[in-house]
Amino acid sequence: MNFRKVGAAAAIATVLALTAGACGGDDGDNGSGGSGGDGKGKITVGIKFDQPGIGLKEPDGSFSGIDVETAKYVAKQLGYDEKNIEFKETKSADRETALANGDVDFIVASYSITPEREEKVDFAGPYFLAHQDLLIRADDNSITEATDLNSKKLCSVTGSTSAQNVQNDFAKDAQLIERGGYSECIGALQNKVVDALTTDNAILAGYAAQSQYKGKFKLAGLSLSNENYGIGVKKGSDLKAQINTALEKMVSDGTWQKVMDDAFGPANFKFEPAPQIGQLK
Repeated sequence: MNFRKVGAAAAIATVLALTAGACGGDDGDNGSGGSGGDGKGKITVGIKFDQPGIGLKEPDGSFSGIDVETAKYVAKQLGYDEKNIEFKETKSADRETALANGDVDFIVASYSITPEREEKVDFAGPYFLAHQDLLIRADDNSITEATDLNSKKLCSVTGSTSAQNVQNDFAKDAQLIERGGYSECIGALQNKVVDALTTDNAILAGYAAQSQYKGKFKLAGLSLSNENYGIGVKKGSDLKAQINTALEKMVSDGTWQKVMDDAFGPANFKFEPAPQIGQLK
């Protein structure tokens, strides 16, 4: 008997068996390797867990907000059943890394499109236009303009560009305070540890409208920047074109308007009309 031939044949059989298992064993459960149009695969979507009206994990474990509803709609257009969507918390500082590592298939997390971010990821959209504003305590009349933040403490979250924008463009002497999440900034504002919280007006309106905060905070009513929310995908991914098609349909069939009305109507927040895909303001 030729033992070399026997050994080689065994090795080949082992490789074939492993290959067959890899091709057919997981039924596309790992998101980007999912089954796409047959609705049987899994897809993982990055969202925020702590932004009322945008992306919020409710006490019962469900999710709400415009980013959540947009993600559901897009996933359905890509061929995934809602039950097969896995929402994964993706904080501001972690978004680029999550996409690069394949931890998520796409991100819908109040993700403003900027030239710096476009160097690292691709964006579909925009699907929403927000403006940077300030949230202050309801009894604070000392802050009416961004320049009033000089020598005051301004909170934002790690990985967000909002506070740095204020310091660079409006109040160079503002003291920047970073926290891991917006809820931590809200607590610091309520306890007078900081004087203001800055981020997008849609996010701030969502917090101000929560029952436990009603009457305690107010928006300054400023438009310090345009924030074009996009859906982040891994650089070079063909998902960008597919998601853009889904977003266009979401607007044309009326779903976009309903989602925004449901999210912001109770807060009396006047949001911008649906932006044109591929056009930034």
